[in-house]
Amino acid sequence: MGLEAESRALAIAALVERPPVDLLRAPLDYIFADHFRQRSLCRILADLAEQAELDHAMASAALDFLRNDFGLHVVDEEKDLFPLLRKRRQRQDRIGDILGRLGAEHAADAIEAEQIVAALAGALEAAPAPLSGAARALMAGFAANERRHLTAENAIVLPLARARLTCGDLDILGRHMAERRGLAYPEGTDAV
Repeated sequence: MGLEAESRALAIAALVERPPVDLLRAPLDYIFADHFRQRSLCRILADLAEQAELDHAMASAALDFLRNDFGLHVVDEEKDLFPLLRKRRQRQDRIGDILGRLGAEHAADAIEAEQIVAALAGALEAAPAPLSGAARALMAGFAANERRHLTAENAIVLPLARARLTCGDLDILGRHMAERRGLAYPEGTDAV
């Protein structure tokens, strides 16, 4: 297997393999792991946008992730992480504008994700039909925007959340994330 094929296989594996359930006891780590998966999505979408022929494995992995996991992650942040961070922020944090911008990006991402889902599903059903130029441009733009978005969340939001959120906040966050996924919250005595 060549380096490029191996890299694609790793990106697909990252999308397919969800973080371990036990990581929900450390929900910020779970979110960080999901960010890695989203970076893999960006890699796959950027690659698909450049391919002459549709790679079915990559397209199927991206489609499954967008349909089943991407939205959950956005809800984790919008319904729990961002509100908890707003509640615990301190004046010097100046995080309000950043959270507002990220929330607006989430809304735009949801619309684009739906469009990408439709394009990928259509291309997979009509195989070997290639992706349209508009679909390629949409996927390339989405990948670039999402990479910038993830950089802000990893560099600003998650470190501040680690500094500000209480153990109780983290417990609530982890429990809500488990609930959204239909998973039992992993009980234990280890710290969150």
